Amino acid sequence: MCTARRSGRRGNEAGFTLIELLIVVAIIGIIAAVAVPNLLNAVDKAKQKRTMADMRTIGAAVEAYATDNALYPVGVANWAGLKAVINPHFMKAPPDADAWANTWDVDSVTGVDYSVASVGKDGIPSARSGGQTNSFDSDIVFSNGHFFQWPEGPQS
Repeated sequence: MCTARRSGRRGNEAGFTLIELLIVVAIIGIIAAVAVPNLLNAVDKAKQKRTMADMRTIGAAVEAYATDNALYPVGVANWAGLKAVINPHFMKAPPDADAWANTWDVDSVTGVDYSVASVGKDGIPSARSGGQTNSFDSDIVFSNGHFFQWPEGPQS
């Protein structure tokens, strides 16, 4: 009879040991624990940036309306009213909501000024004191051609 020799391992030692598998699973768990929060933060930051870009575009459409009519829209108190004014002549297919799917908060009653706001990630209006914010839940406000309240720096 011919006997074949196996190099390195004995015949009953096939595969990985339980300890090796547990170490690999633990390493994957540690990497996931570090990566997932950073990924979620990056997704929310991207939603903020998209919301701000949409607000700039809506603001440009309102400014174009004001250029043609010598005043901002009058008597517009909600998004449906503003959308009817700017669509399709000043902005084709304006987005109905921010990146978190919250409807825009609009105010333009006097014709002298206007504001478009996003209520942020939580969907609840917050204080609008102006300046920089540091929370995804804070409102973002675009008024009269510039941001009145905007996210800046690390967000929580």
